[in-house]
Amino acid sequence: MFVPLTPLDYKRRAVRNFGDKIGVVDGERRFTYREFGERADRLAGALRALDVAAGDRVAFITYNTHHLLEAYYGVLQAGCVLTPINIRLSADEIAYVLEHSGAAVLVYHRDFQDLVDRVRPRAPRLRHLVILEGEDPEAHAYETLLARASPEPGPEISAVDENAICELFYTSGTTGRPKGVALTHRSLALHALYFSVTMRMSDADRVLHVVPLFHVNGWGTPQVLTAVGGTHVMLRKVVAQDILRLVERERITVLLGVPSIYTMLVNEPTIGTFDLTSLRRAVSGGAPASPSLIRAMEEKLGCLCVVGYGLTETAPLLSKALPKAHLGGTADDDLRRRSTTGFEVVGVDMRVVDGEGREVPPDGATVGEIVARSNVVMEGYYRDPEGTAQAIRDGWFHTGDMAVVDAEGYVTIVDRKKDIIISGGENISSVEVEKIIAAHPAVFECTVIAVPDERWGETPKALIVLKPGQRATAEEIVGHCRRHLAGFKLPSSIEFRESLPKTGTGKIMKHELREPYWRGYEKRVH
Repeated sequence: MFVPLTPLDYKRRAVRNFGDKIGVVDGERRFTYREFGERADRLAGALRALDVAAGDRVAFITYNTHHLLEAYYGVLQAGCVLTPINIRLSADEIAYVLEHSGAAVLVYHRDFQDLVDRVRPRAPRLRHLVILEGEDPEAHAYETLLARASPEPGPEISAVDENAICELFYTSGTTGRPKGVALTHRSLALHALYFSVTMRMSDADRVLHVVPLFHVNGWGTPQVLTAVGGTHVMLRKVVAQDILRLVERERITVLLGVPSIYTMLVNEPTIGTFDLTSLRRAVSGGAPASPSLIRAMEEKLGCLCVVGYGLTETAPLLSKALPKAHLGGTADDDLRRRSTTGFEVVGVDMRVVDGEGREVPPDGATVGEIVARSNVVMEGYYRDPEGTAQAIRDGWFHTGDMAVVDAEGYVTIVDRKKDIIISGGENISSVEVEKIIAAHPAVFECTVIAVPDERWGETPKALIVLKPGQRATAEEIVGHCRRHLAGFKLPSSIEFRESLPKTGTGKIMKHELREPYWRGYEKRVH
């Protein structure tokens, strides 16, 4: 017997087995799984009523709201492709994503009205606008659409093409422009199973959605938590006291976030006044976490901290730094293991290989590139066959992350092969920032490198050579960048130089330029 794999089956199961249970909490609004399921059905019906065709892209610009969670199922039921957009991107970047994806529908929260007004004329293929929690004479009101729509149950599971693209996430690429990562029903369904087995998820779990749903598939929680019948608790904006208050009020069991958020939490002066005893695990990912941060998390949050690793291209989970029950050692040994990149999760084959594709020795010293093969790996980069062929070679996805592996099988990232900076969990293409800076009339040449930052992990630093006779200030360069880039991509510091070191072929030697800033660090990522 063959039954197609699809996340739609998880919603069906949740409605059938947990229909009367509160499945979604968004502020003061609470929905049972039956109500949530009906709203997703109505969203599918509303899209069909708008004559949206199968395969059309439906984009969302919003916070972590129940509407976006509904779209994870309703958009798929309509046969469309969900395209959540990072709300931190600039208008130029969002306009590019809308144009490149060919989105037919844009659903947006009222708070982003000005942004939508700016990008709307630059997305000629947009046929419909839908506003959340507000009014716009040129847009449909989301709740009105749902009220008028008949519940659309969607296709029978047996009729779903498990290899069809159903989600599209844009991530920064080394070429500067965001790349569209195409994920299928099959990859998302299996990712949820692998996540569930690894983290031992159940219907007793209550997860606070701190990680944005537009970021790397919400780390898989939209599918895995629905699959097991757990409770989704939405968080619209990241404020330390709000997170702690919701953990206490909603009895959150699993917390997911990036190191910068956990740094903010453990340093929140009022943390000791909140009851956090419901927490069983805190998951950190998106960037490396130091042993000192893990220790502080466990002391302040009172639960096991688990470091994870993955990419948008892998839906995202590839590894977890979980304890291995058979290994002994001291508390420091345990902390060291849990501050690594970890070892592969169920369903993933992850290796560290040299330039010839051979596995490096497990000596904790020999550096190679992390490669992976799994059902969770993307279908490819949307409308980018060359980029896809470069990333997936000989049946392996090449991450561009350089790492070592120790005798116990724990992998640790030590550097990056790609010119990607990860700041506060957000990917920043150094090439993209360089192109914007190079467009300034006073700039002769420039390069952008990652430098350590105690709050964000690492941030972009620009090294600039000005044209002869030209003058410019750091403030002027940053102002120029601000007109074209999202705020988190702006250089945190700028240094003017007489020249930049180059190889014999004229390539700027970024590694040499980075080295002084990373001296004293064991790894070249932070």
